Amino acid sequence: MSAVLYEKDDDGRVAVVTLNRPDVLNAYNVEMRDALYDTLLAVRDDPDVRVMVLRGNGRAFCSGGDLSEFGGAPSPVIARRTRWRRDVWGTLWELPKLTIAAVHGAVVGGGFEMALLCDQCFATSDARFSLPETGLGMVPGVAGTQTLPRTIGVARALRLVLCGEALTAQEARRFGIVNRVFPAKRLRVAALNEARRLAELPPQLVATLKGAVRRGLDLPLNEGLALEKRLSAYATG
Repeated sequence: MSAVLYEKDDDGRVAVVTLNRPDVLNAYNVEMRDALYDTLLAVRDDPDVRVMVLRGNGRAFCSGGDLSEFGGAPSPVIARRTRWRRDVWGTLWELPKLTIAAVHGAVVGGGFEMALLCDQCFATSDARFSLPETGLGMVPGVAGTQTLPRTIGVARALRLVLCGEALTAQEARRFGIVNRVFPAKRLRVAALNEARRLAELPPQLVATLKGAVRRGLDLPLNEGLALEKRLSAYATG
């Protein structure tokens, strides 16, 4: 069975990507890295797909890196280099399609960071978010040190990164990490309904808006306004 499953919904306009190592709470290993990278490229290059839903099979969304595999490398540096050999996270961040993380249970380490890389996050009420890497002597390696402070502010982000504290779904919602919280039985349907609604938007407009927001984050306001003006003129032709 593949470590990542890929289905299509809504006449092909919605891609449903499922992390599929449920016996280990969808811990992220090299097999999953390769499968997820190939799947993200398929989503990116499919002209029919407009929205992607990222979810996990079993009792958790993702429990982070597979420590049994990570610990088997000659050194943490080599292990991290192996995990980064394909730019999965840059590919996810730069997708021109809209992305929704539908998370439940453990949303830990790389799993938490995957959710932060998506455009929206829907969670079940039992979801728990944490970055435990510091306690293991590591730096979060899936862009969490960059995406988290941009989402919740520097002070809160440092607290989570340094102390490894877990957030409940409701706390994550108050901080702006999670958009909506649902009972477990409603999560998949709610995420698909949102994806189908967003799939009605023109793809070029979506790509332009994502570009304006993402690229503008690192610009002074006057340059961001100039970027918005240029993109607006391009989108309206």
